[in-house]
Amino acid sequence: MLILGIDTSGKHGSVALLRATDDALLTLEFVPLAGGQYSELLVPSIAGMLERQGAGRSSLGLIAVASGPGSFTGLRVAIATVKGLAEAFSTPVVAVSVLEAVAIAGPMEGRVVAALDAQRSEVFYGEYLVQRSQADQAQMIHESLASFEGFAAALATTDAKQVITPDETIASRLRDVGVESHLLPRPNAEAYARIAHRKFCAGIRADVATLDANYLRRSDAEIFSAPQSGITPA
Repeated sequence: MLILGIDTSGKHGSVALLRATDDALLTLEFVPLAGGQYSELLVPSIAGMLERQGAGRSSLGLIAVASGPGSFTGLRVAIATVKGLAEAFSTPVVAVSVLEAVAIAGPMEGRVVAALDAQRSEVFYGEYLVQRSQADQAQMIHESLASFEGFAAALATTDAKQVITPDETIASRLRDVGVESHLLPRPNAEAYARIAHRKFCAGIRADVATLDANYLRRSDAEIFSAPQSGITPA
């Protein structure tokens, strides 16, 4: 089975093509994508990758997509592309939270907190129960968006063993308030494909008709178009 992985959730993205065999997942190709150009690069990159591997779009057995939180525009491009491919070729889709992928990428087992820089001095964060003995699964306890101060206050009330983040800004600010974190590279399309394959084998897949990104925060357009009376749209 061929697995297509897509990640356009951050400043830099990627696509990857993997093949699932009876006992392994083999990465056939990995293509980085420049941030800010996802709408121009994503579909041609996927088409080129499949062509180089001698595979058609209909040969895909699974599509994995990073579903956010992250770049509003990047996530919309990815979700639209995934829906087009899945509906055209009846390909199953598994959406993977970026926070879940960060939690799994860390070295810890048990309750962990994954954190992402949400800009504007805010933090996307999620608490997960990570189980290494069960193929590196992570069960979400909750995900949220908070100011850094609110995030630090929430950490004081959790039993999580470790904070995991790919963002030096968050790691540095946590050190300033006496909280240690584990800094690691941001997950890429290959990582999402591997997580999605495990979920798929466990019977998990997305409903393409209702598939959407996990934005956690409204787009800038929605925020800046809100009435100035202090009342925001529901």
